[in-house]
Amino acid sequence: MTRAAPRSRRARRLRAVLVRLATSLLVIWGAATVSFAALQLTPGSVADALVGTSIVSPQVKAQIIADYGLDRPVLTQYLSYLGMVVRGDLGHSYQLNESVGTAIWAQLGASLQLTAAGMGLALVLATVLALLTAKRSRWIRGVSSGAELVGTSVPIFWVGILLLTVFSFQLGWFPAAGGDGLAGLILPAISMALPVTALLAQVMREGLERALDEPFVLTARARGMSDGAVRLRHALRHALLPVITLAGWLFGLLLGAMVVIEQVFSRQGLGTLMLGAVTGKDLPVVMGVVLLTASVYVVINTLLDLLYLVIDPRLREAT
Repeated sequence: MTRAAPRSRRARRLRAVLVRLATSLLVIWGAATVSFAALQLTPGSVADALVGTSIVSPQVKAQIIADYGLDRPVLTQYLSYLGMVVRGDLGHSYQLNESVGTAIWAQLGASLQLTAAGMGLALVLATVLALLTAKRSRWIRGVSSGAELVGTSVPIFWVGILLLTVFSFQLGWFPAAGGDGLAGLILPAISMALPVTALLAQVMREGLERALDEPFVLTARARGMSDGAVRLRHALRHALLPVITLAGWLFGLLLGAMVVIEQVFSRQGLGTLMLGAVTGKDLPVVMGVVLLTASVYVVINTLLDLLYLVIDPRLREAT
């Protein structure tokens, strides 16, 4: 009986890993398929986008179509692209005249820096806000809930424009466009963080209030532990699990918000690259960015699943 239990546990863990891997591959495949179909349905043709405003003869245009394989059936193009991806080849950009991997790598650092800064700032602000308002007086929670409602309702581009107007155009504290280093990162990161902070704070405060009603909190306070120590050392851990689940989804939301924020603040990054590729129907670049963002989303959520086991040891015993 004792030998069978570890084998059964290993089998469950292996099955969970395989299911997770299959789900991850399905998510990436689905993202690539949907983006391919959406780009095919957008007005205009790839050949016209390649030609641009140049006047070319029908023979030259036909040669361009043949060179890029655009004369093949759509299904053939789709299957061919999937085969390239499996081999690790993201293709060649129609517009940039360079490999998709090179184009993405050149913009990846700026986008990851912005997304990480926005998510990190949101987690810090949400934690502080939840710790300060959970189980407090009604008016404090009412003010906090009202601010959170505004934060989730206001469009992210409007927040960016407002921050630019006040802190760049009027006060001149930060660059109005682009900007390198910390000064150029602060306003975009705040714009991305505010709506995420509002959502995370709501969930974290509810978790903290439930945890503060548990018997272990009364025991800790009976031993002379201060209110702040109880919140930080005991209640916060129990409130983090739902926050981690939501944070994984919100990280994917921030990856999509890059397009808007990079345009508002005139920043380079994957969002700007993606927008130009969609406008020019540069299919390899669009698919490459989609595959990358889907893969990052899957990896982040997988790491968060592992973090569950660190936060709550009971989950390790159940697997």
